[in-house]
Amino acid sequence: MESNGSLVPHADLSSLNVKTWNEIVIDSRANIYINGGDIIALVIPDGSIKKVADGISFPNGMLVTNNNSTLVIAESHGKRLTAFDINNDGGLTNRRIWADLEDGVPDGICLDSEGAIWYGDVPNKRCVRVREGGEVLQVVNLDKGCFACALGGTGKKTLFMTVAEWRGFEKMLDGKRTGEVQAVDVSVKGVK
Repeated sequence: MESNGSLVPHADLSSLNVKTWNEIVIDSRANIYINGGDIIALVIPDGSIKKVADGISFPNGMLVTNNNSTLVIAESHGKRLTAFDINNDGGLTNRRIWADLEDGVPDGICLDSEGAIWYGDVPNKRCVRVREGGEVLQVVNLDKGCFACALGGTGKKTLFMTVAEWRGFEKMLDGKRTGEVQAVDVSVKGVK
């Protein structure tokens, strides 16, 4: 957005040949990470773009740790959370499994102040808190699939979850509206 309020393009991602972009996260240095297809792209503040990771198994939620040192991405079809170190230039290195989720199918994710991650799980109708290595710390069972989650509210101790009935890709646009936001209080607050 320009100072006069008009919107202008910041970056052109068409050269990356991705049909559908999915998630976005911005670090405190104004680096923008976007995922789609099987890649993660980086848009630096001047609008330049580059692919920084590929081979992602259905990329979904992403987060950057407060110190800008690590990017974590949910790989839904891989049933895992994958971490990368973030270089000074915004590039990603040291790809590793942050948590093998066994039967978990991660979608949207958020970080808490103890360094654990909450992930929404659509097919299993739950939101799950795990620590690095995959130990499950807490599970919130739901009546619908959980697509995303965020910690906020008073003291950042409310877990907000966007949920909806999931009937498959082929029925995504059938007109039925089942989405809602559900909330539950948790004991560990979110990060800034």
